[in-house]
Amino acid sequence: MTKISSLLLTLLVAASMAPDFAAAQEVSEQRIVLGLGKLVGAAPLIDIAILRQEAMDGGGVAMASLPNWGKIAKLPQMVVEIDFENDSVMIKPESYRSLGLIADALHHPNLWAYKFLIVGHSSSTGSDKHNLELSEKRAAAIGEILSTTFAVDPERLYAVGVGEYFPIDGSKGDSASNRRVQLVNLGVFTTP
Repeated sequence: MTKISSLLLTLLVAASMAPDFAAAQEVSEQRIVLGLGKLVGAAPLIDIAILRQEAMDGGGVAMASLPNWGKIAKLPQMVVEIDFENDSVMIKPESYRSLGLIADALHHPNLWAYKFLIVGHSSSTGSDKHNLELSEKRAAAIGEILSTTFAVDPERLYAVGVGEYFPIDGSKGDSASNRRVQLVNLGVFTTP
């Protein structure tokens, strides 16, 4: 992607159907704990490799209509903005406060037992292949920062990139709002 300098870390707060991506909410540890801790009942079993394949094969289809992504859409999620250097996985220093709040929330006793999926998205500005790779690398970078800088157990974090395949409903594919990452409370799932 060219001239892309920010990425939304989308930790969507919605427990069903299509979540509202319209605006990032004010970040606080309490909001993250409450938003991500609303897991009702047992979480579905999710296989990361199948999610990747569905994303690549299901481009242009609503994410929630795909079998495994439909399961993800029903899990607790939340919206937080994270800025990256242009066309890079380098997280800008001003985003470390938000990452610290996320880490604090993941260390909270209400979330300690859960595992989380970090899903990287991109706009359609670059090539499909580049967008897919960049979204995967950015999701992995967030997981790495959370585990190395903020001591979140890396066994609790999984990253997958889906590139430009699932734009926000009603937005243009090249819209900056599509440059985002989701953090989803998975509960328990199969090993990738």
